[in-house]
Amino acid sequence: MLKRSILGLLFFVITLTAQAHTIDYVLDETTNSFFFYIWQGIRHIIPLGLDHILFIFCIFFLSTSTKKVILQASMFTLAHSITLGLVMFDVIHPPTHWVEALIAMSIVFLAAENLFIDVVKPSRIILIFLFGLVHGMGFASALTALDLPKSDFVKALVGFNMGVEIAQLSIILLLTLIIRLFKTHPAVYRRRVVMPMSILIIIIASYWTIERIFF
Repeated sequence: MLKRSILGLLFFVITLTAQAHTIDYVLDETTNSFFFYIWQGIRHIIPLGLDHILFIFCIFFLSTSTKKVILQASMFTLAHSITLGLVMFDVIHPPTHWVEALIAMSIVFLAAENLFIDVVKPSRIILIFLFGLVHGMGFASALTALDLPKSDFVKALVGFNMGVEIAQLSIILLLTLIIRLFKTHPAVYRRRVVMPMSILIIIIASYWTIERIFF
């Protein structure tokens, strides 16, 4: 009963909030506080970044092994940190419209992959790294929207990235606590959680992909 209640709540929250966000967030506060940038990083994921949250879900669902989840999350972190820095320092100028579409496509791909494989392969790690590069470009937009002075770039970059990581780790911790209910029943976990949740994520992210490409 408890398991069904938790899963029902999870489905409800995702369905309720399943609307595509844009990366042109309005950050209506300017300050040089390091903690302000940390907060913006957290806020970019929770509650504004549902697509990034679903990406973390896809990473987690393939394997609940702490070691494997950390490995995948670390590759994602490394990748998005690289492109976040490159955009912030004007080294690259990715088109916002296509970055958003690619982020949605990456979620569709990982969720679909979760339906057909149940182990973390080296190719999966490489794929997450490549997708992380795209997500980093999305993260960068929240900072560039602030029109930061050059003197604040490093502080903003470090603080924002810390905030993103705090949010990601919080999501992984919450998922870990929930999935403990299924720890002794991996087959049940895959049938009742991974499969239906992956299908739901595919539907949501496919809608975002179409919306971001054509509208």
